[in-house]
Amino acid sequence: MNQLPHALAGTGVDALAVDMPPPVIAAVIPCYKVAAHVVELVGRIGPEVGLIVAVDDACPQGSGRLLQEQCHDPRLQVVFHEANRGVGGAVMTGYRHAIAAGADVIVKLDGDGQMDPALLPSFVAPVLAGEADYTKGNRFYDLRYISRMPRLRLFGNAVLSFMAKFSTGYWDIFDPTNGYTAISRRAAAMLPQDRISERYFFESDMLFRLGTFRAVVRDVPMDAEYGDEVSNLRIGGVLPEFLFKHTGNFLKRIFYNYFLRDVSVASLELLCGLALLVFGVVYGGWHWWQSLSTGQTAATGVIMLAAMPVLIGLQLLLAFLAYDIASVPRHALGRPRR
Repeated sequence: MNQLPHALAGTGVDALAVDMPPPVIAAVIPCYKVAAHVVELVGRIGPEVGLIVAVDDACPQGSGRLLQEQCHDPRLQVVFHEANRGVGGAVMTGYRHAIAAGADVIVKLDGDGQMDPALLPSFVAPVLAGEADYTKGNRFYDLRYISRMPRLRLFGNAVLSFMAKFSTGYWDIFDPTNGYTAISRRAAAMLPQDRISERYFFESDMLFRLGTFRAVVRDVPMDAEYGDEVSNLRIGGVLPEFLFKHTGNFLKRIFYNYFLRDVSVASLELLCGLALLVFGVVYGGWHWWQSLSTGQTAATGVIMLAAMPVLIGLQLLLAFLAYDIASVPRHALGRPRR
């Protein structure tokens, strides 16, 4: 018997939706070097989930075969990659299988056991209620839990979060690399799966792609579980790569939203603000260099002609930033089918 109505009690899903035939919820688990944890993880997934798709991403430990041998859950389907495609490639494969199987909401769980399956109804409820198209975990929401996170990971995630705000346009979310997510069938089907980053930039790139069709994203407070698992992500090693990719996504987002799809007052504020700022900095810098070289103090008019464009340009850019922050998507694409 499907236990979804009881699992979602008190989470905001209306009574009418509960009385109707329950939606199909699928869990996708990318598997790479998780043989020590993945069998136990599958055993902890509650009855509200109707389908479990484990994707063996050419795991050297044979996680997929281990699941087939030791896990006899009838909900489980194991898919194998011949070559490693990274977490993003494994999740996209899981999405395709879940959509083909008729899933209405797809939850992604890491196979290392850091994500508590008991939290799954909290991720699913906003999607079922039509309040969000995509939910993701946020380990920074409750300050009591932050002290449990390793300091280097805490610092790295804070830096990556600020980068993601600029590149994705989702200014009201945090912890963008959090892999505990849920997505509606409609939003998953709209994703350009062949263009999403397949490696560690996957979660951040997902947010950028969701933003291109104005999907609503919501944070779900959670506490990560840190045991004896070993993370393959090294913050120091990925920061330069993430900075480069976030910059590219930021530029694409600005072009898509403010010049290709629409031109608004914010578009003019951005163009004029940048032009004035660049002019003021270049003009003022040149005359400052001339003053240093000749020993002559620049005229008051020269100083004003350099300072005013900088000040006005900064004001226009701040106005553009305020407009961009206020433009975070608020209306979901629609409820999953029942």
